Amino acid sequence: MPLTVLITGFGPFPGAPFNPTEALIKRLVVRRRAALADLNRVGHVFRVSYATVDAELPGLLTRHKPDVLLMFGLAAGRPQVCIETLARNAVSQLNPDVGGRMLRTRGIRPGAAPLKGRAPFRRLLHAALATRVPVRLSRNAGTYLCNYLYWRGLEGSAPLTVFVHVPLVARPGHLRRPVTIDDLMRAGEAILIALASAARTQSEGARPARPEACGGGTTPLQAARR
Repeated sequence: MPLTVLITGFGPFPGAPFNPTEALIKRLVVRRRAALADLNRVGHVFRVSYATVDAELPGLLTRHKPDVLLMFGLAAGRPQVCIETLARNAVSQLNPDVGGRMLRTRGIRPGAAPLKGRAPFRRLLHAALATRVPVRLSRNAGTYLCNYLYWRGLEGSAPLTVFVHVPLVARPGHLRRPVTIDDLMRAGEAILIALASAARTQSEGARPARPEACGGGTTPLQAARR
């Protein structure tokens, strides 16, 4: 059976009228590569809203039952791609979402410890670094919608779940940036391929073992009946 990968991004939000993850998701979903041929890729772009995440994410997970949940978000102040290893139990007390809403609690789930992402992080890092794009592991997913989505995603059942922050990219007529959308595409694709490979390994490990051959291709039960 083909693996299902749910790939998500975000739309614009206050202070970021252009969010490169929206374009990145669209390209990753249709990208043709042999390593991606057996993947059922589902793309989704969230409005930067707590209510939207709460309303749409559970339905996406229930409908598609992804083997991999790969989420992208924008961290405009960072110069490199950041593979997040933890979702923090924290929410912003300063920045409202696009609907003007802020959560009234300081944590997503009061008293809970941070949630660890479900992914082979070093493997993802090495795959992304091979594209010569600046990438690092991060333990700080922030306190805004990116971190909130990561937390909610980790509450779901996708065996592999990870969030990746991307920086602002170079655009015609705007301030020059060292990273382009093509750079993000290469790094994102490398991460996706590494996750797919890990998911295939998990899937194969979960399959029941075939009966061993016994004397001319018979099973032990067949041999006993002779």
